[in-house]
This record gives sequence, structure tokens and C-alpha cells, in this order.
Amino acid sequence: MSNYRIKDIPITERPRERLKEVGPNNLTNIELLSIILKSGTKNINVRDLSIEVLKRYNLLDLKDISINDLINIKGIGETKAIELIASIELGKRIFLKETKKLIKLDDPIKIWESSKYLFNGKKQELFYCYYFNTKQELIEKKLLYIGTINSSVTHIREVFKEAYKVSASYIVCLHNHPSNDVTPSQADKEFTNALFETGKIQGIPVIDHIIVGENKYYSFYENSL
Repeated sequence: MSNYRIKDIPITERPRERLKEVGPNNLTNIELLSIILKSGTKNINVRDLSIEVLKRYNLLDLKDISINDLINIKGIGETKAIELIASIELGKRIFLKETKKLIKLDDPIKIWESSKYLFNGKKQELFYCYYFNTKQELIEKKLLYIGTINSSVTHIREVFKEAYKVSASYIVCLHNHPSNDVTPSQADKEFTNALFETGKIQGIPVIDHIIVGENKYYSFYENSL
């Protein structure tokens, strides 16, 4: 390993100066990592430390790296490891935010078709909620419980607790009938009525409850219930 330090490099060639001059897109992985790590140690400069990290782990490996993995590399202590992992996590969140395309599901058929994979082959009843924004674009889906549906206050509370978490404007509830008979039971009707009434009070309307079968569905909205 070489023993030069960053301050021994001409100013215009230092990673931070190059980033300001030519932009981050034109820096190498080594240069970008050197900026994040900031400094090396008495025995290894930051450039060589960056090279060592990238020799052990390629960029895809870094997204799942742990603190213990990093501190096993000579020259990286806990502080550097934490800072690097925080930078990676922030990058992952930005990427996910940018690539997450919201899907508009504005009728029961679209919602049913989008949900079938959730229920395929399931032998128990599953209860999901779809949470929508004001444009009826899906912002979150959540499995809230497994088992026979009923009008439990706890279950209804969970429906709206999750809605507040994601700032939902509308809710569609879905559950399956493993028998493939999608006719609503009396318990289904009572539970749905409780959901609709609670939605009115909470200001987050439950606009449909869909019972899902293997190749068919039942929509309370379409049946004016």
C-alpha cells in the first residue's frame, strides 16, 4: 500500500475538489467512497482504504453489509462503519422513493385482479387493506389479520391506524373465501357495515369491501351495499 496522504495530492485532484469541479457522476467509486470515509489511519491512507473495501465487497454487496463486516477491515472503526452504512441506507431510500410508481386502481375489477396473487392457494381467510391517495392511486397494502372475519373492534381499529400512518384518503378492504363461494356471509355484512360507519366518523371512507375467490369476486360497492 502507498503511504501518501490526501493532502499530498494536488488540490485539483482531491476527490472533494473533483466532485465540485466535475460533478459526482464523473468520480470513480474509489473517489466517492474516499469522500464518505473522510480519512484513513496512520498506516493506510483513505484512498487505499477505499480500494480495500471495494476489493472485498462489490457495490451490490455493500447494500447488505453490516457494521461487523466493515469493522473487520483494518482501518475502519465503528464510527466509519456507521457513517458508511447510514450513507448506503439513505441512498437505498432515495432510490426506492424515485422508482416507486403509484398505480391507479379505480374500479373493483382492477383491484381484484391486482390482489389475486395475495390469495392464491391460501387455505385460511386473509384480510388485507388497500390504502389510496386522493387520486385513488395505491400507496400501501397491508395484511392485517388471518382467520375468520368478524366485527372485532380491535380489527377495525387496526384498519384505521394503518390509514393514518400512510396518510390515506380512501380504503378498500379485501378478504378471501377459500371455498371460492364469494357470497357474503352475515358476519361479512355486519363487519363491512361497521367499517363503512367508522370510515365516515374517521373521515377516511371505506369505499369498497371485496371478497376474493379463485376466479371471481364480490364487491359490496358494485352491489350497492
